[in-house]
Formats: sequence, C-alpha cells, structure tokens
Amino acid sequence: MAKPKVLLLDNYDSFTYNLFHYVEEFDNVDVDVIRNDEINLD
Repeated sequence: MAKPKVLLLDNYDSFTYNLFHYVEEFDNVDVDVIRNDEINLD
C-alpha cells in the first residue's frame, strides 16, 4: 500500500514547520513543504 502524501504550503511562518513536525511523527506519511512563491498553478 502506498504512503499517503501531505503537501504543506509555507507562507514563511513557523506554524508550517510546527505542522510538519507533527505530521512527520506518523509512520507511513510522506510530508513535503513548498514555499508559497516556489509553485505556480497556472
């Protein structure tokens, strides 16, 4: 079974990494963080 993936968008605040460390504690979850100005949805 594939691991669930979580994508967090970082708005340059510490809350993002608080969430990252919390979610990272789950065994079978891949967590990625992308800064809000590094992604283009167009």
